[in-house]
Amino acid sequence: MTRVLLLGCGFVADLYMRSLSAMTGISVAGVFDIDAERRAQFCQFWGVPEKTSFEALLDSAHGALVLNLTNPHAHFETTLACLNAGHPVYSEKPLAMCTQDAKTLHALAFEKGLELASAPCSALGEAAQTLGHALRHGTAGTPRAIYAELDDGFIPQAAFEKWTSESGAPWPYEDEFRVGCTLEHAGYYLGWLIGWFGSVHTVVAASAEVLPEKAGDGPFAPDLSVATLFFENGPVTRLTCSIVAPHNHAIRITGDKGVLSCDAAWDNAAKVRFARRMTIRRRLMESPWPRRVRLQGPTHPKVKRWGAAAMNFMLGPAEVLEAIREGRPSRLGGDFALHMTEVTLAIQNAGEHSGALTMTTRCNPMEPMPWAK
Repeated sequence: MTRVLLLGCGFVADLYMRSLSAMTGISVAGVFDIDAERRAQFCQFWGVPEKTSFEALLDSAHGALVLNLTNPHAHFETTLACLNAGHPVYSEKPLAMCTQDAKTLHALAFEKGLELASAPCSALGEAAQTLGHALRHGTAGTPRAIYAELDDGFIPQAAFEKWTSESGAPWPYEDEFRVGCTLEHAGYYLGWLIGWFGSVHTVVAASAEVLPEKAGDGPFAPDLSVATLFFENGPVTRLTCSIVAPHNHAIRITGDKGVLSCDAAWDNAAKVRFARRMTIRRRLMESPWPRRVRLQGPTHPKVKRWGAAAMNFMLGPAEVLEAIREGRPSRLGGDFALHMTEVTLAIQNAGEHSGALTMTTRCNPMEPMPWAK
């Protein structure tokens, strides 16, 4: 049995615990949160061991993988402490709130020979891996352009003050608005894209706060961003994030033969479709009857939908643990985690006048999962 440590008992921690029930061979050795009441409530609900200090957590299972589920503004300091204590870390996105801090963590992990990986892990899920398989095997021909949307609807008018996790944690709307939807959500498609194509060399983006009068105390981050991504070895991609536009989590990959698409970034088992391009009576069109694209054989453990997501949040930690056992780099670790953080921050912080930004980090495409080759 492999043990992990949970740092943070907020809203997302319940999604990890739900996912853990679908996995085998992984147990929780300790849990810590600075909010003692929330910590006790979480540990009692899930039946996991409570630790009363950060130091006690790090001392409770030497070398165990720490799942850093803290507030994003705390990621740098807490991950730094975990690495210095000899623990590999799987961090919720982003690794840090600035690229230089992320580079510091990346360098320290390399120096100590420890894995440092970043969520989200949906790039390891069935939908992303199915699309990756279709791209590698030329289902749509050469990909020429990609449109990816992560719009969540007009969230400031939603009943978010009533949203709670399974163990009773409120949705942290003030923190979500302060951190921003780009840092929170862009990774769900960036991970897929960087996994398929590798490095982005240039980001041309704009971001803005178009709804300044949100609940809670600011300052708030941009609530809308639009980015054009230029890959070193991939098609030009447009990525949109917002908590303003109507809900749309679709990705469309336009190739020489037609269009590959998926409508649900937050569903590991979302359908992947291919619409072949054709000409009927001099009219050029994509087939109105797209065919389902599937992988052969079993993929990974699934988790039933809870709230907005049907994702197995433990796919990432499980992959890191497997990488450690096999003595190889994690698919979500190292250069991948750092590069995704830099690209995400470039989009989030673009504002109105940043123009074209050249990325300073690089990574290779992700090795497909064994069941997706």
